[in-house]
Amino acid sequence: MPTFSNPVLPGSRPDPSICRVGADYYLVTSAFAYFPGLPVHHSRDLVDWTPLGHVVDRPSQVSLTGLDVSDGLWAATIRHHEGTFYVVVTLARGRRGSTTHLFTASDPAGPWSDPVALDAEGIDPSLFFDDDGRCWFTACRDAAEPEETGPGELWMRELDLHRQELTGPTYALWYGAVRGAWVEAPHLYKRDGVYHLIAAEGGTEHHHAVTAARAESVTGPYTTDPRSPLLTHRHRGAAEPVHNVGHADLVDTPAGETWAVVLGTRPTDGTHTLGREVFLVPVEWTDRGPVFAPETGRVGLSERLPAGVAAPPAPDGRPVRDDFAGPALGPEWTGLRGPTDHLVFPLPGEGGLSIRLSPEPLSSTGTPAFVARPQQHLRMRAAALVRLTAPAPGQEAGLVVFQNERRHATLALTVDGDGTRQAVLTAVDAGISTRLGAVPVTGTEVVLAVDGDEAAYAFHVEDGARSTVGSIERPFFSTERAGGFVGVHLGLYGTSGTGEGEAHVRWFEYVPDRD
Repeated sequence: MPTFSNPVLPGSRPDPSICRVGADYYLVTSAFAYFPGLPVHHSRDLVDWTPLGHVVDRPSQVSLTGLDVSDGLWAATIRHHEGTFYVVVTLARGRRGSTTHLFTASDPAGPWSDPVALDAEGIDPSLFFDDDGRCWFTACRDAAEPEETGPGELWMRELDLHRQELTGPTYALWYGAVRGAWVEAPHLYKRDGVYHLIAAEGGTEHHHAVTAARAESVTGPYTTDPRSPLLTHRHRGAAEPVHNVGHADLVDTPAGETWAVVLGTRPTDGTHTLGREVFLVPVEWTDRGPVFAPETGRVGLSERLPAGVAAPPAPDGRPVRDDFAGPALGPEWTGLRGPTDHLVFPLPGEGGLSIRLSPEPLSSTGTPAFVARPQQHLRMRAAALVRLTAPAPGQEAGLVVFQNERRHATLALTVDGDGTRQAVLTAVDAGISTRLGAVPVTGTEVVLAVDGDEAAYAFHVEDGARSTVGSIERPFFSTERAGGFVGVHLGLYGTSGTGEGEAHVRWFEYVPDRD
């Protein structure tokens, strides 16, 4: 039986939500404080995904300034109804839901509308379009009486599509299947006249799980599916290749099958650096409700192909080199909290990428001169050919392995007080910078590189010959050590205390090793 490899979207792409229009599938994932935000992907087979763009690509839509990397845009839902695409999402501040936004578009590639703020508390909003055309908004929030019901509550109100506002009474739907666990990520589906409420419980780490309830009426009452959790890896051992499974969204295929996108992680020796990724799981409907992964009961690294889908191409292990020849950066590149095109931009005539050094450091909650792409493979190499133009003390530019503003590492070109050019490796932990090594450089353009594997990230300089500057153990960049919700991003940056100076990147190369 032909198979595909999971995850279908590797690297930091958490909280997947999916919808289908005809033969086309559209997927949106969380972006947190990265900008542009809420990446949208497209597929014709559920396996091979192509980036389309972002829902949030204008600073006038949402302000992310001052936010921690793991705050920002959390857990969006994408749906389609009568020619319009809808995305609802929560803006989080201080790890709490702040504002719920509704975006619309006629084309999922954009442009998306300016948002409408909904009168909704909590996080993880979702939309359900019933057979009668009414639209129902669901989300999760703190329960009013946690001692009686448990800490979380899934709730519902009707969404008036014409006025784009919530209307009518609020319905408390369900408090989850696991006593004492906070329930979140609600999605509603209707099958044979029965409403199925799929949710997540147990947090987003090892005890993450998919649970369910059902009702005869859309507003309830909902009865817990006694089989809950319907999908989890909480009971499996450390050798299990996929952990933290949950946050499911379902989609029906033209062939009549149902599949779920879920998030999961791939830890090594108890820690993961790639973040939460998108996995694809078959679903079978029975009289009792949905059965996830009916043949195995688990999310595997290999799964059968959806019906009617030809075998996808083998994973491409060739280097991916970006020469920055286009007028703008590709959709895989993002910055932090706002647009960076005035700081980091391609040079169509000269070629390469220009970085205007900014006084905003990577350790701030502003918008530094920084662009990055998610690390997608445990074993990989990232390299860039960098020139620091007319360097002066206090100026630096180069390569960055970025976990968050409090934990990252840079391999940068700079000069010391007597004008000696060097490449310096610096690690930042809890806002404290530690210089781990330096090598002198003589060339005007130098290759800065990092090799990652199960053990460490090793940093190198190629300046006529290859020199190793130092290495940092891989768990330093893990979510388990750093906290938060994001995976490692690999990128380019430039900073200067005075805001003066410029760097040039001729190319950036990402070399995957098929894990």
